Amino acid sequence: MEMWPGHRMRRLHDQITLRHFLTSYILTITRCAGFRRHAYIFPPLVRLIVDHISRFGQFCGISPGRDEHDDPSYVISEQTILRCNQGAKRRGIWMEIGIDVGVYGSLATAENITGLARFAEERNYHSIWLADHVVFPANIESRYPYSPTGAFPAPETDPLMEPIATMGVLAGATKNVMIGTSVLVMPYRNPLLLGRMLATIDNFSNGRVVLGAGSGWLEEEFKALDTRDFVNRGPVTDECLEIFKAVCGGGAVEYQGEHYQFEAMQCYPASVQRPHPPILIGGISNRALRRVAEHGSGWMSVSLDPDRIPERLDRLNQLCKKNGRTLDDLWLVHKLFISIGEEQRDVGGGRKLGTGSVETVTDDIKRFQDYGYRSIIFRYPGFDADEQTRQFDLLADKIMPRV
Repeated sequence: MEMWPGHRMRRLHDQITLRHFLTSYILTITRCAGFRRHAYIFPPLVRLIVDHISRFGQFCGISPGRDEHDDPSYVISEQTILRCNQGAKRRGIWMEIGIDVGVYGSLATAENITGLARFAEERNYHSIWLADHVVFPANIESRYPYSPTGAFPAPETDPLMEPIATMGVLAGATKNVMIGTSVLVMPYRNPLLLGRMLATIDNFSNGRVVLGAGSGWLEEEFKALDTRDFVNRGPVTDECLEIFKAVCGGGAVEYQGEHYQFEAMQCYPASVQRPHPPILIGGISNRALRRVAEHGSGWMSVSLDPDRIPERLDRLNQLCKKNGRTLDDLWLVHKLFISIGEEQRDVGGGRKLGTGSVETVTDDIKRFQDYGYRSIIFRYPGFDADEQTRQFDLLADKIMPRV
């Protein structure tokens, strides 16, 4: 079993920090005492109190970051930490809500992306997320797998920011939010280089990187980037994940696989997060679930009909058992588009999750929470920067305190 070096009140995979613990603990007590219906009153006051307590704790030497004076013999297993956090969620501690900052589309400008990342931190969001494309073909012929029509949701001529470079910028622009990819197409980049880049960002951000990983779908982009063959992207992704883990572990790394081979290379420094940043595998196919069970710290689902969630989770649990794991070992994340105040319909006429009244969207989140999900990522699908801010303000003010 992989082991995580323990640091006093250290930020591990799950953001188990002094601030997070105290806030969650106080809010849980108020809810258990019968105040759940009015829970939205408490978070601003609680966070103010916790902020002062945590600063006092840091003054006394309790730090959420790296500390060479910590006892190196104290270790916590990844499985134990994730299970404890999952159990806490089932006891009513709030969900972790993140924002997709939108690296493609009409709002994908340096000013908007950086501003949204800072906004997320100021409003106490848990994380910020970036999708992955490097270039768009002039005419997309590949079918987009997360749309009923197969059409990609943004014009090919809209701005597009490369995500890893953007992660580096956002790491410098923020201090606390986790910074993740949703998802990074693993075959697009040499895995040795990718591991070094993300380990570097993990160091500069003091352990805030999350790797959401997928195998990709846009064949034209694969060809333009001169990657391994598109038809082999599944096995290539598996090898990329193995190399990523090894590189983030630090030291001499060599690899002899079917698609990648290299002699021993020194990889220092290792990532701050040990043994590597958390890996969330994206996708809802059986192959994606197999990859979660074999390689993932968690699963990121998207465009998944809620009625299919029990079946997919059951399948994932079976695959986990074959690898000596259970669902409690995993960080479950779902990604939704947001439209508070206006229902949006899918092609079948049903309401899209994440759209509608405050109460409806709150219930959507709680539905995922009941299935054991720990995090929801929201993306604004529109083209108005002011409306984007308003939507995420509503989410922070009206919904986050209730979940």
